[in-house]
Amino acid sequence: MIPFSLRVLFLRTYMVIFKFVTWVLPFREPQLFNGPGASLELCRVVAAGGTRKILIVTDEMLAKLGLLEPLVAELEKNNVEVAVYDRIKPDPTIALIEDGLEFLRQNSCEAILAVGGGSSMDAAKMIAARATNNKPIQKMAGLFLVFRRPLPLFAIPTTAGTGSEVTIAAVVSDPEEQRKFAVIDLKLVPQMAALDAELMKGLPPQITSATGMDALTHAVEAYISKNALKRTDEKAVEATKLIMQWLPEAVHNGQNLEARQNMALASYYAGIAFTQAGVGYVHAISHNFGARYHTPHGLGNAIVLPYVLEYSKPVCAQRLAKLAEHCGMKQGGESVEELAEKFIDRIREMNADFGIPTKLDALQAADIPAIADAALKEARFTYAVPKYMDRPTCEGLIKQIMV
Repeated sequence: MIPFSLRVLFLRTYMVIFKFVTWVLPFREPQLFNGPGASLELCRVVAAGGTRKILIVTDEMLAKLGLLEPLVAELEKNNVEVAVYDRIKPDPTIALIEDGLEFLRQNSCEAILAVGGGSSMDAAKMIAARATNNKPIQKMAGLFLVFRRPLPLFAIPTTAGTGSEVTIAAVVSDPEEQRKFAVIDLKLVPQMAALDAELMKGLPPQITSATGMDALTHAVEAYISKNALKRTDEKAVEATKLIMQWLPEAVHNGQNLEARQNMALASYYAGIAFTQAGVGYVHAISHNFGARYHTPHGLGNAIVLPYVLEYSKPVCAQRLAKLAEHCGMKQGGESVEELAEKFIDRIREMNADFGIPTKLDALQAADIPAIADAALKEARFTYAVPKYMDRPTCEGLIKQIMV
């Protein structure tokens, strides 16, 4: 058995190389349309670009609520035929994506428009990738294994959380293996994205809060990552400030367009930050809660975030204190440690205000070793965490989350 200290030394060395690769990679952002009505503007530009038959990938609820109707009308008015695949469920599975691929082929669509939350955008990314890559989705898991450019892809998020409209990743569920895996490739970034608060006004408070805390987790984990860069720090700080200021208002007054638009922008900034700097143990653990118990991803992140930050605080207190200062929490005279704790306490206060629990009811003691193993495996070569965990430590942290 290799001593834990040597494993950490190896991973730190590996992450130095990984950070250099991240620094030189040609990350790109989609052409962005931002503001109420931006979704219709995107539809007009898509049509002007020559697309003549497009597949909308979404979920059944959005279709029933009528959110697609203005988009479909705008596309058809501009001579674009539309087919709607509205079977997306939370945590899209391999089978669901393959079903979407078959639907796309049956309707001879040449481009894809994702409308919805992270699940719809992740599924759309993988349908677009499978349309041009003749290999199983499992074979694309990991880094840069989407060899051929996907079909043209456009995104209109209806939640402010995942940032999937600007990321290079798609998360897929594999129910048979009780796991989630990520497909990560620069080619998965949509060509265009629209942030439109008009589409988010009807979100219920519990979804608004969970997705907002998801965006906060992206920003904070990117900021304390060992792979953080100046450009990711700028986006992470701006996202954190916007979320701290506007998420409570968006939760408690969902009709406030200014709050909704600022949260959409915060989610987008956080997506840019974590796409390049990465995330950490919060995501590694939360992904496995989702795979095993179908815990909504944002809710899982919100529950786990304070525990992981408390564990990481001894080595990243300075960074957490900086976030506290940027968010206006410094009153004068506090030590770095006190400011870092203030920041963590603020997250706990927000969770309490939103009705987010401190424990996960579904968590079973018998599952903890497997969850810890899977979380450590996910993080090992992917996330430049500020402070590594061994298995007993990870199990101990997860046990704290059990009721």
